[in-house]
Amino acid sequence: MKIAIAGGHGQIALLLARMITDAGHEAVGIVRNPAHVADVEQTGATAMIADLEQLDDDELALRLRGVDAVVFAAGAGPGSGAERKLTVDRDGALLLADAAERAGIHRYVMISAMAADSYDPQLAVVPAADDTAVFQVYLRAKAEADANLRARSLRWTIVRPGGLLDTPPQGTIAVGSTVPRGSIPRADVAAVVLHTLLDDSAIGRQFEVTSGNTPIPAALAALG
Repeated sequence: MKIAIAGGHGQIALLLARMITDAGHEAVGIVRNPAHVADVEQTGATAMIADLEQLDDDELALRLRGVDAVVFAAGAGPGSGAERKLTVDRDGALLLADAAERAGIHRYVMISAMAADSYDPQLAVVPAADDTAVFQVYLRAKAEADANLRARSLRWTIVRPGGLLDTPPQGTIAVGSTVPRGSIPRADVAAVVLHTLLDDSAIGRQFEVTSGNTPIPAALAALG
């Protein structure tokens, strides 16, 4: 299986790429900055240099030929401002979906954010006045991207993790349409994404995930 990861230099993406290659599959990390190629290649993945804010869906579709599934793990990042929350976190996700459809790729896994639909419309506007408003724009971007994906005929899964940690993986999680606020190691998020890809868990499902007491395979199987 060949899996392309948008936002390939992100921490979850690099962990996921390593897991994919360790499992005997092919990973392609999509990065904007050529300086990030070496980090992607150290995971065993192939790097693709592509700027999701500059490409159109036709060009990206051509570059995704031969890919079996895509993962959206991109984000504008801290300090990027409200505008780029929309152009990266929302529009980049939509571009990847458009390109996947054009390329005949049916499987799409979105890494979103817990409680994305709870954003305040009065604050989630551009330009944003302060950090609180920028975060509301971020939630809006995630919510709108998720809603767009849910409306497509792709075999989609939307993963909404809680607060992200750089601690070692636990291998046990709590999942549900909503779960109490909590945190989760990035490595466990990557493992959840890999599991949904390799056994087609949770197709057509959107769920929140935090650390918990149930092993990842059993927790995802319980989603139905």
